[in-house]
Amino acid sequence: MGNKLAHMISSWISPKASKGVSSGISGRGLFATVRIDVGETVAVKGGHILTTRQLEDLPDPLPNSEIQIADGLHLAAVRAEEYEPVMLFINHSCEPNVGFAGNIVLVAMRDVSAGEELTTDYAMFDTSNSRMTCRCNTGSCRRVIDGQDWRRDDLQRKYRGYFAWYVQRKISEMFGAHQIDIRCDTEPTRQPASVARVHMVT
Repeated sequence: MGNKLAHMISSWISPKASKGVSSGISGRGLFATVRIDVGETVAVKGGHILTTRQLEDLPDPLPNSEIQIADGLHLAAVRAEEYEPVMLFINHSCEPNVGFAGNIVLVAMRDVSAGEELTTDYAMFDTSNSRMTCRCNTGSCRRVIDGQDWRRDDLQRKYRGYFAWYVQRKISEMFGAHQIDIRCDTEPTRQPASVARVHMVT
């Protein structure tokens, strides 16, 4: 058992959530099965640590399994059998209920009721040049999600304390600040776990 776990690459999902369920936003999603309180750990992203070059050189890259964790560094699945264990299936929403505590831990931003889909705003962790159509259909839907949305003043105010560390550092550098404002008031109950970069939105 210990030997098997030592070689297993996966993400961690809270026992209060179920992943891979059909989503009204896009594809499959992550849903609360019971109430999740604000601040509770929802998931932890797992995967192989790869440089950007290694990621680009993968012979069969697995879509949406990658998340950037620093300049030139990423977490991703590299083999087909790792895809499902690594994926979180967290869809984008312009009114999310999940944010980041650090780089790979996701926590509830508010109390979440049983049956609610768990979503995050990609502006909290995506700094790419990609663009995608948003299908969240919330009142504040931006219609088009841009990898540079993290630069927006309104989103920086809205998600203060919930940006991934990698993105928050970039925001701090924009203003010449050195303080990194992240949530560190909660810890995952198990290791490791996952977060997914869901661009369907996965």
